[in-house]
Amino acid sequence: MTPQQRTPAGRASADRLGRLLNLVPYLLARPGIAVAEAAADFRISERQLREDLELLWVCGLPGYGPGDLIDMALDGDRVTITYDAGIDRPLRLNPDEALALVVALRMLAETPGIGSRDAIERALAKIENAAGDLADAPVAVRLPANTQRVDAIRGIVERRRAMRITYYTPARDETTERIVDPMRVLMVGNRAYLEAWCRRAEATRLFRLDRIDAFTELDEPAVPPARAVPHDVTDGVFHPGQDLPLVTVRVGRGSRWITEYYPCEEVRRDGDEWVVTMRVTDLGWAQRLLLGLGSDVTVVGPAALVERIREQATLALDQYAAPATGNA
Repeated sequence: MTPQQRTPAGRASADRLGRLLNLVPYLLARPGIAVAEAAADFRISERQLREDLELLWVCGLPGYGPGDLIDMALDGDRVTITYDAGIDRPLRLNPDEALALVVALRMLAETPGIGSRDAIERALAKIENAAGDLADAPVAVRLPANTQRVDAIRGIVERRRAMRITYYTPARDETTERIVDPMRVLMVGNRAYLEAWCRRAEATRLFRLDRIDAFTELDEPAVPPARAVPHDVTDGVFHPGQDLPLVTVRVGRGSRWITEYYPCEEVRRDGDEWVVTMRVTDLGWAQRLLLGLGSDVTVVGPAALVERIREQATLALDQYAAPATGNA
């Protein structure tokens, strides 16, 4: 099978949500359409379309019982929507839903560096107008800590000063102190990053602002070397290279979400399981992720990761088997 390249998690999830919302009215207008034809119109594979249809089968109205969920007839290679769960009716929000949407849009409008702010403001104005007096409820949305941190670090960048930062790296589960030469502050996937030359790593690095535990502006100027090249973040922050460890796992239905959240090189169906191949920056990070998923995931390779997980699982079982100590 040709490796299936996945887009970053946020984009993949957003693309699929938009496709699912368009898929129901599309199928309603074309009863009995061939799966291949529908897949071609949406520019996706037939396999992806069938997976979308499987997901639609468990979508619907609150209650999620018979008569609440979207239903369809899949006759061989042709599909027909038999019940749309009211998706063709105009949306009418109840007071709680309208207020929640107003709050969410106000929060989005306050997020530093967010794009399409004009579109957010227009949508907010329409919903507030439709909500009437409810939109005037005493709810104020501010993100002071986030805004202050972004502004403070952006100020250091503009003053071209070096920084000392205390940074947490989840891949290695460690906190380190570094001196960096800031280059710019940017937003990628609704997260703020400091791009800087790291003197410790002797390379350009992207530091997530919410993982910087502490920072200090230094008196010395920031002088990134000529080889400090900015990252191309057009397709996200993480770009797995061929030099990174390749991990292969078998996942059950409950853990398929990892294929949407993390970039994968290949995803293929094998019976009721999916075989997922992905590159990771660190085997320790992969170990913690996969152990957290429990019995729904089986690690196929590499052998070093299989052995690390076996040792960790054995140690945990030994702890449970050991008799309790202490005074009665």
